[in-house]
Formats: sequence, structure tokens, C-alpha cells
Amino acid sequence: MFTLPQKESRAPATCPGPASTQDLDSNYEDGLERECSRKPDRKVPEFCGVGDPTAMLSSDSSYLSSRGGIIKWFWDSAEEGYRTYHMDEYDEDKNPSGIINLGTSENKLCFDLLSRRLSQSDMLRVEPSLLQYPDWRGHRFLREEVARFLSFYCKRPTPLKPENVVVLNGCASLFSALATVLCEVGEAFLIPTPYYGAITQHVYLYGHVRLVCVYLDSEVTGLDTRPFQLTVERLEMALQRANSEGVKVKGLILINPHNPLGDIYSPGELRDYLEFAKRHELHVLVDEVYMLSVFEKSAAYCSVLSLEGLPDPQRTHVMWAASKDFGMSGLRFGTLYTENRDVATAVASLCRYHGLSGLVQYQMAQLLRDRDWINQVYLPENHARLKAAHTYVAGELRALGIPFLSRGAGFFIWVDLRKFLPEATFKEEMLLWRRFLDNKVLLSCGKTFECKEPGWFRLVFSDKAHRLCLGMQRVRQVLGGKSQVAEEPRSCQTQEPRSQRR
Repeated sequence: MFTLPQKESRAPATCPGPASTQDLDSNYEDGLERECSRKPDRKVPEFCGVGDPTAMLSSDSSYLSSRGGIIKWFWDSAEEGYRTYHMDEYDEDKNPSGIINLGTSENKLCFDLLSRRLSQSDMLRVEPSLLQYPDWRGHRFLREEVARFLSFYCKRPTPLKPENVVVLNGCASLFSALATVLCEVGEAFLIPTPYYGAITQHVYLYGHVRLVCVYLDSEVTGLDTRPFQLTVERLEMALQRANSEGVKVKGLILINPHNPLGDIYSPGELRDYLEFAKRHELHVLVDEVYMLSVFEKSAAYCSVLSLEGLPDPQRTHVMWAASKDFGMSGLRFGTLYTENRDVATAVASLCRYHGLSGLVQYQMAQLLRDRDWINQVYLPENHARLKAAHTYVAGELRALGIPFLSRGAGFFIWVDLRKFLPEATFKEEMLLWRRFLDNKVLLSCGKTFECKEPGWFRLVFSDKAHRLCLGMQRVRQVLGGKSQVAEEPRSCQTQEPRSQRR
């Protein structure tokens, strides 16, 4: 990962033990979004500091450039678990002993709702303009709907402008495009850890942009603090360290709601982070891809677009996509909102390579404008199903005496399995991850998210009850020291909403 030298950001020699987690009611909630399988004996290149990262790797193929070698290295070192899963996917009838995927953050709970809506006649339209080259920013009709949609759901004080909207095929492409147009080669973004690890690839593979980690830890130091809490003081320290290493920092990445923690930043916290960025003339990339996946009513979500008077609107860039909130990660739709016309134009130019078909743009516009279906059918049912699945997994973890973070947003629980490591090392964490995979359940380990404390895992709960129940049974077997692969879930106490059981 693109981290500062460890002398600057290493975790304390001793990690806070279970006693320090009990202040949270033993509820530590929210691991491989595909990358957890990095071999423990394979050296990870340090893509940070002064110098050319490509000099640290040599391609093992005479057909590839140095860039191609690094791109291939990311695939080879980071995709094993996901490839293994696809070669041995669980199927209730055809492969009951296959791998249950509790590692990839996808919402698999609402296919019935989505398939019915996307199959309606108003979604099926073909006309010449949809089959021809579009405005690379996206068709005007879609950008107008995106502006209205974000204005409403982000609670924007004033309507957003369609001319500030760019649409393309997902937030991965957005991270890549923004890194390329905002940074010179070798420059960096600050990012609090743990974070969704694929961002490392997103910003580096095209733009050769680095990440400077703002390392957070699980220690609770007072009544007003929480585990892995981001503070301006931590941001200032990370920025100073980067400067001292000769790394030019151009921006800050915020994920809200957070992946993998499930944290929701308060309006005051958001403003503090934005003021910090303004003082140092940093761009802020705000990923709000889980903004409609807050399923606990007590968890109040605040979009950065809802703030009155952004401290530096020309350097504040907001991302959203349909992959999480609408459970359509295969559709590949993402959008950028920025008031900086130069940034919007530069990103739009890259949409030549990351654009959407006209037919998909038409479908997305129809979906986003159907406020009645979203508010009265989809969101209430989606939140109810997420909450039911979360409640089940949380209950299973409590029964096992496992601490976890409880937040009420996203599709995942951030689980503290440190007590199951013989030694507090990432090698032991990887061995535990491997035991899960050998027992046919795929989780995501903390190292994937650059967590500095070995033993944290992300467990995705947004799946149907029978798969979730069987997956948790296999987790229980691993942690209990059993190796037999369960094929039939034991009596499962999850209760799904009636419309899901149809």
C-alpha cells in the first residue's frame, strides 16, 4: 500500500486489549473486497517517499512495460481469494460445500424489488440519440435527474446544477480520473485508515498517485471519543510527516458513511476536516456511495452537500454511485458533483474511456426520477432487510463473545478477532484468513484496509438468510477450532420481512 515509512506511523507496541473495547457494549461493528489474499511471504512494494515506484518491481513478463508489470502485480498479489471464490462458489443445489462470500461488499437482498422495477415498460426505450456518441459528461437528461436526486437526498440547501455533474462507469473510475487530473505523478492524497483498500489501485494504476495513511487506532481515550476516530490533529500530524519525507500532498479522501468502519461523520466533524483542507489548499474527495444505506433510524447521516457555505467549494468533489445504495454493482454507474468547471471538464474528457451506454443512462434517469418507488417501496424495504440481516450477525457475534463496532450504516461489521491470534502479527492475521477460506467462507482481513492493528476483519452481512446463516456457521467452526465444512445451515433464527420471503 502507499504508506509512509513505518517509523512514522507504526502502531504502539501493545494494542488495547479486550478491556478497552467493553466500553462500547462489546459492539465493535463493520474484510477483502478482493484483496485480502496477499501472500504473507511476498514483499509488498512501498509506493511512497521520494523516487520511482516502478524501479522497485521488475516485470516477470518480457511482454509488459514496467507499468504493465505493476498492474499485473496488483492482480496477482491481491485477487487470489476472489478468484478462488469464483472457482468454487456456493450454490444451494449444485455446490452446497462451495465458498460463502462474506467478503465482497454487495447488497444481495433486494434483487426482487430491482428486477421488477427495471423490467417495467418505461425502462425499455431505444431511440437514435441513445445509440450515438453522447456528450462525454453524460446525456443532459441524466445529469438533470442526478442533480435533482442529489439535491433531494443530500438535503442540499439550494438546488445542484446539472452542468456540475459528470457521469461515468462507477466510483473506481472516478477515483482514477480525479487522481489523474488533480495530481502530478508521485504526489499524494491523505486517507484515514482503515480504508477501502482498492482505492490504492484506483489512484495509482493510471495517475501514479500515492496514498499517505492517517493511521487511526481502536483505543478509546475518553467519553467523547470512539474507536478509529479521525481528528484534525491526526490529519495535521500525517501532513507534517509527509512534508518531512518530501511527499507533496494534494488532497484528502473521506468516505462517508465509512468503509469498513460504518462510521458516519457529524456535520461538525465534516466542517472541521474541510477547514483543515482549506488551510492547506488541499482538494477533498468525498465518497458518499453508502449514503442511502443507513438502516438505523438513530444514525443521522449528513452529506457534505448539505452543509451551508462549504469552506472551499472549488476544491470539494463529491462522488456517489448506484452500486451500493441500489444493489447494482454490475450496472456500473457513478457520478461526480463538483463546482470546479476545470475539474469537471478534465474528468469528462476521460469519460471517453469510462462512459456509459445511452441505454444505461436512460434507465438510470428513469430510476432516479421515480421518487415514489424509491421512497415508498425500495428504501423502506431495503433498510428493513439490512437491519434484519445485521441484527442476526450481531447476535451471532455476541453469542461468540466477539467485540465489534456498531454503527448502523453500510453492509458490513468491523469485527475484532485479535484474541484468536496467537501473536499480534499480520502473518497470524493472514493465517486466520486462510483458515476461513479453507473452511469455505471468505472474509476480508484488516491488512487489506491498512488497519495498523492485526486481527480486525470486515464481515459483510447484506446477503440472503440461508447463505448468511451457513456462512456464520462456518465462521463459528473456524473460531471453535473445527475444520469440517458445513453444507446445511443449522436452525436459523433470522426473520426476513414478509415481502422477501415470497
